[in-house]
Amino acid sequence: MNRFVIAEPRKCIGCNTCMAACTEAHRKQGLQAHPRLTVMRIGDDTGPVLCHQCEDAPCARVCPVDAITFGADAILLNEQTCIGCKMCALACPFGAITPSGTGIAGVAGIAVATPSHSAALDPLLAWDIGVRSVAVKCDLCAFSGDGPACVRVCPTAALYAADADATRQAAAVKRTLAAAAPVSPETPLASLEGLAP
Repeated sequence: MNRFVIAEPRKCIGCNTCMAACTEAHRKQGLQAHPRLTVMRIGDDTGPVLCHQCEDAPCARVCPVDAITFGADAILLNEQTCIGCKMCALACPFGAITPSGTGIAGVAGIAVATPSHSAALDPLLAWDIGVRSVAVKCDLCAFSGDGPACVRVCPTAALYAADADATRQAAAVKRTLAAAAPVSPETPLASLEGLAP
């Protein structure tokens, strides 16, 4: 089973600390500085959206250059291999992949230090002269022995890393709660009576 980060919207206060930590951690590693998660706001509710590290990852299946691959316990992205075709961003069912780019000096003699497009322009449509756009997705901060930066800095513990053990523990707790749930005569019970074999 792949590891992944779970977000609990009920605990999220929308402070964007997770996004800032993600940006800083990846910038220090020489990777794209764009945050690998996005805090969404819907009405009064907020919650981070990030890669679910899908077992049958659509993003990896559509990548024409195998820049996104299946790892031992995560879906891996190689920024150097990525050609910026944006197919993975279109295939992701959660919208957790964002094309982003860092300026590359000397491309055709033109260097653009900052993006020249409107911030309102959709990232799938945006492009800048001299900027090579690549896919950006959660990598679980694989370069860090301390785990994902977003999980470490969340002030309300709205984010936590999950693996096979955490999933088994959560399922055991839910089974215990379901078995201990009170049953009354008014509660309809599932029945197989009357069903044809």
